[in-house]
Amino acid sequence: MSDQIKFIVDSLNKEPFRKNYNLITFDSLEPMQLLQVLNDVLAEIDPKQVVDIREEMPEQTAKRMLNLLGILKYKPPGNATDMSTFRQGLVIGSKPVIYPVLHWLLQRTNELKKRAYLARFLIKLEVPNEFLQDETVADTNKQYEELMEAFKALHKECQQLKTSGFSTAEIRRDISAMEEEKDQLIKRVERLKKRVETVQNHQQMLKIARQLRVEKEREELLTQQKQEQKNQLFHAVQRLQRIQNQLKSMRHAAADAKPESLMKRLEEEIKFNSYMVTEKFPKELENKKKELHFLQKVVSEPAMGHSDLLELESKINEINTQINQLIEKKMMRNEPIEGKLSLYRQQASIISRKKEAKAEELQEAKEKLASLEKEVSVKTNQTREFDGTEVLKGDEFKRYVSKLRSKSTVFKKKHQIIAEFKAEFGILQRTEELLKQHHENIQHQLQTTEEKRGISGYSYTQEELERVSALKSEVDEMKGRTLDDMSEMVKKLNSLVSEKKSALAPVIKELRQLRQKCQELTQECDEKKSQYDSCAAGLESNRSKLEQEVRGLREECLQEESKYHYTNCMTKNLQVQLRRATDEMKAYVSSDQQEKRKAIREQYTKNIAEQENLGKKLREKQKAVRESHGPNMKQAKMWRDFEQLMECKKQCFLKQQSQTSIGQVIQEGGEDRLIL
Repeated sequence: MSDQIKFIVDSLNKEPFRKNYNLITFDSLEPMQLLQVLNDVLAEIDPKQVVDIREEMPEQTAKRMLNLLGILKYKPPGNATDMSTFRQGLVIGSKPVIYPVLHWLLQRTNELKKRAYLARFLIKLEVPNEFLQDETVADTNKQYEELMEAFKALHKECQQLKTSGFSTAEIRRDISAMEEEKDQLIKRVERLKKRVETVQNHQQMLKIARQLRVEKEREELLTQQKQEQKNQLFHAVQRLQRIQNQLKSMRHAAADAKPESLMKRLEEEIKFNSYMVTEKFPKELENKKKELHFLQKVVSEPAMGHSDLLELESKINEINTQINQLIEKKMMRNEPIEGKLSLYRQQASIISRKKEAKAEELQEAKEKLASLEKEVSVKTNQTREFDGTEVLKGDEFKRYVSKLRSKSTVFKKKHQIIAEFKAEFGILQRTEELLKQHHENIQHQLQTTEEKRGISGYSYTQEELERVSALKSEVDEMKGRTLDDMSEMVKKLNSLVSEKKSALAPVIKELRQLRQKCQELTQECDEKKSQYDSCAAGLESNRSKLEQEVRGLREECLQEESKYHYTNCMTKNLQVQLRRATDEMKAYVSSDQQEKRKAIREQYTKNIAEQENLGKKLREKQKAVRESHGPNMKQAKMWRDFEQLMECKKQCFLKQQSQTSIGQVIQEGGEDRLIL
């Protein structure tokens, strides 16, 4: 009770009540105040219950609270006689009645809010039958029921959306982003329309573009249909090959078999299929149905709160304790008949589990065989589509392998030569880099030396001085000439300049055109170069991809070759076993007795007969021993008693010999007499 009051006080001090009670103040509340607290809790669950109970009659208060508690499915403790006590205690505000109600309400407030909300719409109004005779009332009632069912469906969908993980904020964000994209697309379409309107015959061009889009969509649809038909054709071919393989295997099995063996095989298959249909599949179907029913039940139930989980855990613990008690009682009884039956049941369960395991292994083996056959057919089709030839077998495959080996040796040699060239190119490139670096170092050393000497730029200045001195000498020579020569030279030069100008004028004009053309060609060259670089990069990536594919195909070829050798060895082993079986069958069917004696079956039957005769003899011997056991044991006992008697006589005789004679023994008529 104290824990209950403590929980109530803690809950009332939290949001949304915030009463600021402690244990003493809460326990000292008057009945009217306690009823007001209960009414506040009910008002939190159902807002229509917000009432000041001081302004309401006690009978109305009790009726309203009892009605709401009935809707919330509150079950007061006790039987029918206690219900009147509960009503009376609720009217007068009795603590033993109010405390359990508050504890129950505060434990599951959220769940009860949902239940009270649904009760407003799902509690059906009972209309008397005499009123339903009116068509208007009946139609209104029918519409009312339809609306109630629609509300149920909508509420269920709403709960599923709440529990599905979708956030309204995310949805709103997505909607706003989509609206922005829509506005951008509308603006873009308007801009494109304005640009298109300036073009001549834009309506005709739009019509042609629309037709082009329709044709492209049709082309995509046709390609999709073509791909689907190809897939269907591929599946049909696979199915045909599978059926042909089954027919071939059945013909092969029927060629060397007899009707008895075929009937036996069919009987085994029928037994297996009947077991799968009558025992295994119904169990699996029942388990799946149970699991589906359980999942549907879990989905249909409303979301559980922490209090519901605690109740379930307590129920589970109680049921587990009951189970343990029943097991202990059963072990205390320890009936012998039940023990024997449990042993047989255990054996039967072990056998059934083994049977199920073997059936599953057989089913897995069949599925694996079917998948392997399918894989083999797919591989054959792939090889046929790859190079248009059939799968190589026998000598052809060996020749193909030898050819591949020779090509691989040639490839390795060429690859080695290329590697040598690459290494030599790398060495030369490295030598060039070293020489350039050496030249730069020398230049740098020369500059540093000039800076140290304080003659920075001396070498460059010296070169310039030599060039200027040469020009100066030429100019001095020219100054030494006479003025007439200079004037004549000037005239000649002017005339030459004018001639050259007149001669170069068309050339300059042509040069300008050529320069413009050169610029265009250089721009085009740059574009082509970028295209070439991108194309080369794409081809290089394609080449690397193809090399990886070739490497993978080579590894796959090696794996397939190993599989082929493995299957070849297995087929040889099976042929040897089949040959032994045919020889055994021939020897068994042969009319020659000498051949029949060589058959393994005859040898085993002979050994079985010998062992049966030996077992019969041993059983007869065991029977004779059992019959003579009693007399023989009696005779052995008598013999042991006789031995003890003789031993006793011997001891007496020896004792008599060792002692002095104290009398005379006379033997007469089979009697011994001692005379002192």
